[in-house]
Amino acid sequence: MDTDRVHAALPDPPSQIEEEKVEEKACGNFFAELESVELPLGTTLRSIYDDQPNAHKRFMEKLDARIRNHDREIEKMCNFHHQGFVDAITELLKVRADAEKLMGQVTDTNRRLQDAGRDVTAQTEEVIRCRIQQRNMATTVEKLQLCIPVLEMYSKLKEQLHSKRYYAALKTMEQLEKVYIPRVSQYRFCQIMAENLPRLREEIKEISMSDLKDFLESIRKHSDKVGETAMRQAQQHRTFNSAVAKQVHTGHYSKPVYSLSGRTHTHISNGLLTHDDAGDEEEADEEVLTAQDLVDFSPVYRCLHIYTVLGDRETFENYYRKQRKKQARLVLQPQANMSYCDDPDLVLELKNLIVICADTLQGYGFPVNRLFDLLFEVRDQYNETLLKKWAVVFREIFESDNYSPIPVETEEEYKLVTSRFPFHDPEIEKQDFPKKLPMSQSVPQIYTQVKEFIYASLKFSESLHRSSTEIDDMLRKSTNLLLTRTLSSCLQNLIKKPHIGLTELVQIIINTTHLEQACKYLEEFITNITNVSPETVHTTRLYGLSTFKDARHAAEGEIYTKLNQKIDEFIQLADYEWSMAESDGRASGYLMDLINFLRSTFQVFTHLPGKVAQTACMSACKHLSTSLMQMLLDTELKQISMGAIQQFNLDVMQCELFASSEPVPGFQGDTLQLAFIDLRQLLDLFMVWDWSTYLADYGQPNSKYLRVNPATALALLEKMKDTNKKNNIFSQFRKNDRDKQKLIETVVKQLRSLVNGMSS
Repeated sequence: MDTDRVHAALPDPPSQIEEEKVEEKACGNFFAELESVELPLGTTLRSIYDDQPNAHKRFMEKLDARIRNHDREIEKMCNFHHQGFVDAITELLKVRADAEKLMGQVTDTNRRLQDAGRDVTAQTEEVIRCRIQQRNMATTVEKLQLCIPVLEMYSKLKEQLHSKRYYAALKTMEQLEKVYIPRVSQYRFCQIMAENLPRLREEIKEISMSDLKDFLESIRKHSDKVGETAMRQAQQHRTFNSAVAKQVHTGHYSKPVYSLSGRTHTHISNGLLTHDDAGDEEEADEEVLTAQDLVDFSPVYRCLHIYTVLGDRETFENYYRKQRKKQARLVLQPQANMSYCDDPDLVLELKNLIVICADTLQGYGFPVNRLFDLLFEVRDQYNETLLKKWAVVFREIFESDNYSPIPVETEEEYKLVTSRFPFHDPEIEKQDFPKKLPMSQSVPQIYTQVKEFIYASLKFSESLHRSSTEIDDMLRKSTNLLLTRTLSSCLQNLIKKPHIGLTELVQIIINTTHLEQACKYLEEFITNITNVSPETVHTTRLYGLSTFKDARHAAEGEIYTKLNQKIDEFIQLADYEWSMAESDGRASGYLMDLINFLRSTFQVFTHLPGKVAQTACMSACKHLSTSLMQMLLDTELKQISMGAIQQFNLDVMQCELFASSEPVPGFQGDTLQLAFIDLRQLLDLFMVWDWSTYLADYGQPNSKYLRVNPATALALLEKMKDTNKKNNIFSQFRKNDRDKQKLIETVVKQLRSLVNGMSS
């Protein structure tokens, strides 16, 4: 018992217990089913399963008893059926003898029947064979009647291919495929024939394409001659109407001849026509050939027709257009040494060729809109070349100009100038000869060249079939470009050149004024050419006035710049002795030279229009005042004596005298003297040493030293202090009266406080 019982007494894991429950449930169902069918072993099996004592032994005993019962039942059943089985075997043995006898009779009968039907069988087989032959012959004749047309059509196809009748061959192929071959498609030769037809079609396509390629190659080689002939005929046609008009007017009319120099024409193998010399003028008159007659287009049409029949027309069109475009690009592609054209005459010649080409193509029914669009681009290129050419012309005119008024000795010279340039001045006309015109010689030259430019620009509009309004618009636009871009650029570059001085700049301003006034005459000039009034709607106006205004403003600015540079050059010659004890009693030499220069310069400025001279004079005085102030406040200048201040004051007084002398008329009151007011108040403050007044009135609108900045006064006062106790202007004050030194220190502190207050 012991181990098993111990194990049985122990509790199983939860999972094992659940599995055993499932198995116990299944076994219970099985035994219940056995018991339901009332088997004698059911209770025994249940007892074995329930582990009852001696259950196995009882089960084996009952099983042996059950087997013995079944054996007895089997033996009884065999004894019951044994006699019937014996009777059946006996009857079967009796039948075997009769069967053997019957088998012998049947074998003998079959032998005799076979011997009797052998001849009949042989004759029957012969009849069958003959009938099969007859049927085969009839079938063969029938099938041959169906195949012969196919073979005849295929033979016809071969003949058509050999004779290069490709279109007929394609029709024959179509009949073979749709009518004949389907009738006998089961035969191998028809299958081979049907498989061969696509290959023949491809051969036809390749042959026609080869002919097309030969045509394209030939036409490429001879395109120059064909184009030359076509364009020559178009050019002749352009003059035909005028020639006919003349002939009708004189009463003689003859048939126009457009043949190639009176020559006869023959075909050659490459698809083009050639010509042989013929001296008979009557034959030349009768034979009138166009450029189309010089070309045999049959390869093109044949290839087009074949590809259309084969349903591949798009391939032909794409290839043909692609190849012709390539040829056109090769023809139109410029040479390597023609990367850019800067000759307007060459561009004009190119324009004439394009016009003739457009007329030629239009005569053959081709659209030429894109060619005229190209002409617009060429027109722009032509204008660009004109602008570059005239830029060189303008530069040469400016370089050769002496920038002096034009001297006129006689009436003829005066008329010669006015005939080239529209100049009218009643005051100058009243003067006696010799006299001078205000502008320099470049003005009439520039005006004449602008008119020449308009003429050159007009040449491009010839034969373009454009209206007068379009031509007028084109001329005005190109003229505007000439003025606003080319001439303006030349003027701006001229003004910036180093060798152009103040006198030249003054003359340039005068010149631009007269050129600006002449623009209205250029308007009239264009109107007379095109017969289009400037008042017409949408008419472009000449806006070149801005060119001369801009150039004049640039020249004025350059005058101010150069004048200030000249002032700086004089100031650089200044050599003050900043530690001098007393002044020389007269103004510095550099300053007197500067004032004399300004006087002579401003005398020339009297010819300038408007307030240019006044602005230049005011600018020069302000720049001079600023430069003198910077000289005093220079950080590199460490010490200034009172004697230097006095000398500097004499120079400023000369500047004020110059300003009060009205070097340029037009200033009101002491306007020009105010340019030096900052210097004057600063110097007065130090000369009088009026610090108490300055500090007391500082910030008041009516202050005596209103224009003196505390920082400026402090900087100058620092330069006059005794910083190193050597050569100081206040050394005598320190010996005699130390209180004054303390006063200076006090002023410096107060000035610093003012400066700090301003900065905060």
